[in-house]
Amino acid sequence: MKKCLLVLALTAALPSVASAQEETAPDGSEAFGIEPYVGVLGGYHEFSRQSEFGSPRGGRMNGGLVSGVAGVNIPLGPAFVGVEGNATKGFGDIDWEYGVKGRIGGRAGESGLIYASAGYQWVNGKRAYSDEKDWIYGVGVEVGPKDIGLGGVTGSSGVRLRLSAETYDFDSIRPMAGIIFHF
Repeated sequence: MKKCLLVLALTAALPSVASAQEETAPDGSEAFGIEPYVGVLGGYHEFSRQSEFGSPRGGRMNGGLVSGVAGVNIPLGPAFVGVEGNATKGFGDIDWEYGVKGRIGGRAGESGLIYASAGYQWVNGKRAYSDEKDWIYGVGVEVGPKDIGLGGVTGSSGVRLRLSAETYDFDSIRPMAGIIFHF
């Protein structure tokens, strides 16, 4: 009797597993697959005086940033995981930053994402600041055109606006904003 109930339960579950593979995300893309993306971001990175960069001039290390990012998301129904790399040109006290991080989050609305990230970042200082590397943590949101009323302007091109805030080993704040193109 127990075997019969187990077989019936498994048989009833099979159609739901098969239909889960055919699901689509709210934006019409596949619910399971691979979504590569690239983007351009701008922002500012300000370190505290207590960071490992020290304060050789009595101040704190900071500077503007222009960043190129590339990554891939793996949708898992309403959630996703991913990996992203960045190469960033700095201005002021920062020469270059580059790194890699993992992302995990959920889909929001018809084409948006909300996520948390963690990874490793290399920072090259200038003007007597040293080069260092350490962990970076962050949170962010990506808003698609459908979510802000511009669905007809971009069609299904996959353009998203990104806002994020990150911290380098909890010694800095790094707000960034830009455009992400996913395909």
